[in-house]
Amino acid sequence: MNPLHVRQGVVLGMSTLAFTICFMIWMMFAVLGVPIKELLDLNETQFGLLAATPVLTGSLVRLPLGLLADRFGGRSVFFLLMLVCVLPLYLISHATAYWQFLVLGLFVGLAGGSFSVGIAYVAKWFDKDNQGFAMGVFGAGNAGSAVTKFLAPALIAAGSWQLVPQVFSAMLFITALLFWWFSADDKTHRSAQGANLREQLQALKDPAVWRYCQYYSIVFGGYVALALWMTQYYVGEYGFSLQSAALLAACFSLPGGVLRAVGGWMSDRWGAQSVTWWVLWVSWVCLFLLSYPQTQLQIQTLNGPMNLHIGLNPALFTALLFIIGIAFAFGKASVFKYIANDYPDNMGAVSGIVGLAGGLGGFVLPILFGALVDLTGVRSSAFMLMYGVVWVSLIWMYFSEIRKRPLLGKQPPATPNPFSSIAQGDNHVGS
Repeated sequence: MNPLHVRQGVVLGMSTLAFTICFMIWMMFAVLGVPIKELLDLNETQFGLLAATPVLTGSLVRLPLGLLADRFGGRSVFFLLMLVCVLPLYLISHATAYWQFLVLGLFVGLAGGSFSVGIAYVAKWFDKDNQGFAMGVFGAGNAGSAVTKFLAPALIAAGSWQLVPQVFSAMLFITALLFWWFSADDKTHRSAQGANLREQLQALKDPAVWRYCQYYSIVFGGYVALALWMTQYYVGEYGFSLQSAALLAACFSLPGGVLRAVGGWMSDRWGAQSVTWWVLWVSWVCLFLLSYPQTQLQIQTLNGPMNLHIGLNPALFTALLFIIGIAFAFGKASVFKYIANDYPDNMGAVSGIVGLAGGLGGFVLPILFGALVDLTGVRSSAFMLMYGVVWVSLIWMYFSEIRKRPLLGKQPPATPNPFSSIAQGDNHVGS
């Protein structure tokens, strides 16, 4: 067996495991926030802020962590990042006030920055024809959100909500040690050796980067927001118990994570543009249906009033969420295939920028979800908001890409990309 292939497999496997644990912790308040909401008597907006707080720091650190991964290597940065999160994660079990949960959530949110570290670390071990699949496998660590929904309710039922951060902190520490022991480093993969931060951020001048940020704010930011919101949505809208609600919410989170590898393969085969275009259309249709609130109509007929109920039952609602989860999984992979194609030598920086935009979407959306519910009293207003954002993305993509390039096949960059070689070092992706 080729030693390089063995090393690639080990690096990909350990990185995916580490990212799964990090994402599991990042999404912890999707379940943990429900008993805390009851304990502290929080309104919907306060719950949205509590659930989204870790997403804020996880988003803001993605760019600097991506730059550090380019410069010092993903292995060291990934390992140290996990160690830093262990203590604040454990201290959540001793928090008693709302502000304490928010502050500790900010520190725990650093785990969300692991994506920009890991995606650049993994991509540089593979050649261009296999990068989409490799990044998709790594991105399947998003399934950590579903792991939280399976594990956290069981821990709460077995003991108390305090047991969740205690067990999760132990899992994170063990994972960090395993990652350091089994993963590998290749100094030739380090890029931007002589570039400073200003030079690497020149990629922000490229309009394509902003477009990819918009796409990712939906397929990843929307995924994070819904993963945080759906457990309590099921509890409030349909009256399910915490355990049942978390299980049903996992029907969205699980495909949204594990099928990312399939999206990477599809992007390798048919091109990032084709996959992203159809992902947005499928999401748009599903979100339109999910946006319709539970409605009672009274129609005056010849025989008197006739009452009608229009709304989604739990089965149909869950089926539509499942479809969106699949679409978002494909979209997350296709957006990073764009980046691998267009920015092979500056991937840490660009993936950090795009990841920052996606993470900020995941931070802002839950807060807006809560504010809209408090203002309107309509829970499906969350889907109305996302429907509008997807519509904007479709319009932007049509005028910037679809009219200019063929929809099918492997697409080259739309224009020669002067930013793809910014801060080149001796390294090339897949070397």
